Formats: sequence, C-alpha cells, structure tokens
Amino acid sequence: MKRTRHKRRGGLSRETEALMRMAIGLSESGCRAEDQHWERRLTVAIDDMLRAQDEDGLNAALDTLHAQHPQAYEELADFIESRAECASGISEDHEILLIGAPVLAWSRYKIPASTIVPAVLSNLRVHLQAHIVAENARIALADFLFSPDQLPQGYCATAEFAAALGRAALEGHDLHIATEGLPETAQFLSDTRYLLAAVAVPRGEPLFAWQEEGSNRDSAFTRWRNQGGACLAPIMPGCATEVVLPEAYFAASRHADSHSRPYSIRASVAFLGAELDTPAASLRAVIAPFHDEKLEEYRIGFSVRDREQVVHGVVWPLLGAEDEHSDIPLQIESVLRDCGVTDIVNQEHRFPLEYCDDCGAPMYPSAEGETVHAEMPESHGENTPRHLH
Repeated sequence: MKRTRHKRRGGLSRETEALMRMAIGLSESGCRAEDQHWERRLTVAIDDMLRAQDEDGLNAALDTLHAQHPQAYEELADFIESRAECASGISEDHEILLIGAPVLAWSRYKIPASTIVPAVLSNLRVHLQAHIVAENARIALADFLFSPDQLPQGYCATAEFAAALGRAALEGHDLHIATEGLPETAQFLSDTRYLLAAVAVPRGEPLFAWQEEGSNRDSAFTRWRNQGGACLAPIMPGCATEVVLPEAYFAASRHADSHSRPYSIRASVAFLGAELDTPAASLRAVIAPFHDEKLEEYRIGFSVRDREQVVHGVVWPLLGAEDEHSDIPLQIESVLRDCGVTDIVNQEHRFPLEYCDDCGAPMYPSAEGETVHAEMPESHGENTPRHLH
C-alpha cells in the first residue's frame, strides 16, 4: 500500500523535501564522520520511500536537485540506485546485490528476448560463480533474457525485483519469470540483452571476484568474455554478440549504453558489407547533431560512395554530462576509421529531432545536408531491420 504523501510548498512532499536536505548535507560535508551521519539518514529515508512505492517523490527530489544543486543530485542519484539494487530488509545476516550481465548483439534476424532453458541457465551460473562473483557468494539467476523495454521500470520496481531475486539466492534456486504481460520487443539490427542475477554474501564479505586476492576486473572480464559469453550462443542463434562486464545493475546498464554506441557502428559497417557486398572503404558516413530544445544525439547516415541514397543509419545518444561541448564527433569518426570507413562528412548544421511519420524511424543526415529516410535498395527483403538501436 502506498504511504500517504503530505504535500508542502511547491508541490513537494515532506519526504521529498527531507530527502533533498539530506542530499545537500552530504554534498556539503567536510569530513567522513559527517558523511556517515547523512548516509545513515539517507538509507532509512530512501528505503522507506521505496517500500512505500513513492516513485514520484524520489523523482521529484532528483528533478529539483538537478536544476538547483547538481552535486547533491549526483549524491542522491547514486544513493537511490544503491538502495534500489541492494534488496534491503531481506536479510540481517547477508548483503544482497542485483547484478546485470549485458550482452550486445546484432543480427539481420530478430534478436531473441526469451526464456533461458535450464541447461543454458546452469552453464551461465557456473561461469558467473567461477569468474565474476566472490567465492562464498550465493547466486540466483532470472530465467529470462531481457530486452531494455522489459527491464524493471523505475527505482521501486527495481527494488521489488531485487528483493524477489535476492530471496531466491538465499533459498538456493533461480527465479522463474512469467512472460505474460511483458512488453513486446522492437526489432533493431543492433540491441542489448540483459541477464539478471542476485548475489548474496555474509555481511562484510566480498561480492565480486575482483575484491579478493589474486583477481582484478580485467582478468575476470577476460575469463567471462571467453567462456561465459559462449554459453549464450544456443539461445541467440544468428547473432553476433559481445559481452559487457557483469556488475551492479545500474552501473552495468550505463556501461552497456556506452559500449552499445561504438558497437552499433561496427555492426552497421559489418552488416552493410555483407548485405551490399560493399567494403568499408566504399561507404560514406555523414555525422550530424540533432536537437530538440538542446542537443540530444548525433545520427550517422550511411550511403555507398558516389550514390546519394542513405541506406542505413545509427543513433549515437548523449549520455551523462555530455553536451555540445563534448568531443562526440571525434569519437564517432575514430570508430568509423577503425572500421575502415574513410569517407566521413561532419555536418555542423543543427538538425531537428525528426522521425518518419509513417514508421517512426529516425531521419538521418545525407551528404547534401538534408534529413532523409534510410532505405536499403529495393532488391533487399522487407524483414531487414531499418536502423540500428
């Protein structure tokens, strides 16, 4: 049941105003002792709001601080994420953490988002325990490979999911996901899938392998990439895949978003090379900024050199603190050159954030300085995805 929210001045609840005051206090703290005071109070306040399903209150505090006190916003955002993914209140003796294991994939066919069969789930658990989580950790996996649209939406839903998966870890079994009612997954050439798990350890003990002697993140990731990633092949037929280091849920999601941008360009060049029998050196890429009220993203339109038609496109969204002063075009150009694309046009014109009225696909920049619909040549089938996610 939702707790009654007492409205105060400015439309903010008492709980939201208190949360903001604590976050500001933490951001202005000058010593570790004061940090610990604010952290204890924030822990109690956020846990109460998560249990009360007060998503609006949490978001109102973040929105207000984002505009008025950026440093306090960062402190509060980190704290809310950490409390949502830690399954608080499930056990007094154990620490529990929701982790995500992202998988980047591209395919000219549909990228699966589906139930994971027991044999594959068992293999994934073995490799997570061997390479990623600490030696004494208990682990439970959700038996579904999630698309981004199917992940828990919001902090409160994430906390509920972490609690359910955390209980499964303590009880020694995996969590079955009922697929009825899950959102449909849109078809993109390149997209991300998520394996979700909960890790439970006695309080004070390491959660991850790289917290223990003799291991580090790089070696753990190398082992997971070489061995764990191969376990996904049976449930991702027809897909080229690349794994991202499994870690705490929100950090894993952010890293997946970051890694997916260059990956989508590499996938696009590989796809066009196979579909059009065109080497990367024969492609032209047009990079352009797209604005709404501010710069929102860059889009890359691909065409075959000496032809006007834009045959494919990639969206490169801005993440975190990136803005028009960031060196995004240089990053995109570097990825393109690494792929073998040398004919690169940088459009400085501010394009509007336009989408096709008929199919909703993004409009991409052409070398002529226009926004156009990306269309593969007529000789290619209708089932080929129109753009990269």
